[in-house]
Formats: sequence, structure tokens, C-alpha cells
Amino acid sequence: MKTLDTSVRPLGQTKIRARSSTGHDQVGCQRIHTVRVRGGNTKYRALRLEAGNFSWGSERITRKTRVIGVVYNSTNNELVRTNTLVKGAIIQIDATPFRQWYESHYGQPVTKRGKLAKVEETGEPAKEKSKTVLHKLEQRRLTGKVDTMLETQFQAGRLYASISSRPGQSGRCDGYVLEGKELSSIFDD
Repeated sequence: MKTLDTSVRPLGQTKIRARSSTGHDQVGCQRIHTVRVRGGNTKYRALRLEAGNFSWGSERITRKTRVIGVVYNSTNNELVRTNTLVKGAIIQIDATPFRQWYESHYGQPVTKRGKLAKVEETGEPAKEKSKTVLHKLEQRRLTGKVDTMLETQFQAGRLYASISSRPGQSGRCDGYVLEGKELSSIFDD
């Protein structure tokens, strides 16, 4: 009777079974490590991130803004408690860059309360604008409507966003601002 062949497979191709540890990307001062992966390539493991690029889909703009914290994660509530950034997580971001863009682009505050607050804060009149600029702003105001749920978030100074990048693989935290049905489904939960 013959014995079975007990030759060992080369370790180079079985390294994937070693399982590198997860990034557990937290909200905090930026810390990114490079990791060597198969083929000599590199990945960027974000251990801590404090900012990212987020796009506002209906207005077609992207701004870099600060990440405040994780609000919801469909996979695990432990990731919410520990403020872990993963793809698909719902987070809160600072609304200031988007508010500033809106006010400069449309020439009016995002919220109705913002108009009164602005007049009270600055006792001096605003800079005079040319007729062409005023005409452009008037045309933009006709289309510049903000969703009521987004308006309440702008008043609070925080927007809800979803992470679409993979912070543990790319070392970045990029995503998009939630609006419409996606935003209402978060509030329903």
C-alpha cells in the first residue's frame, strides 16, 4: 500500500490566510500607515481620520470638511459606540463649508433664520455688487431650494453623510451628503 504525498505548499501563496488585523479607523488626529500587500503593492491603512471630501449630490459640489462622529452603522452597533469609520457608515460632518458655498453661490442664507441672524451680527451693509452679478444671483435663487430636513441640519451646523470610500484600504474618508429618501430612512430608524 502506498502512502499519501505529504509535500507542503509554498508559503508565498498562502500568506492570505495569515489575516492582517483590521484598521479600526477612529475619528481623531490623522494617522495613516502603509501596508505591503500581495505583489509588492501598498495599501494605506487609516488608523485615525479627522476630515474627508464629501459631495452634495443635488448641488453637484464637493468640499473637504471635518468628520464629527459616527451615528449609525447597519452591520454593528459596536462600531457606532467606538466611532469606527467603515464603508457604508452614516456619520455627522461639519456643515460650514457647504453653507458658505451656498451663501456665496445663491447670495442668500440657507435657512430663513440665517437671514435675520446675519443682519444682527454685522451692523455694516454688505458690499455692493454689479448688475450682472445681481442678475445671476436672481436667476439662481429661482432654483436654489433646500430640502426641509437638510435645512434643519444646516441650522444645527451638522449634516448626515455616508462613507463611500474604504478607509482601511485607501486611507481616506470620502462620501456624500444624505438627502431625500436616504435621509428620511435614517430618521425613521
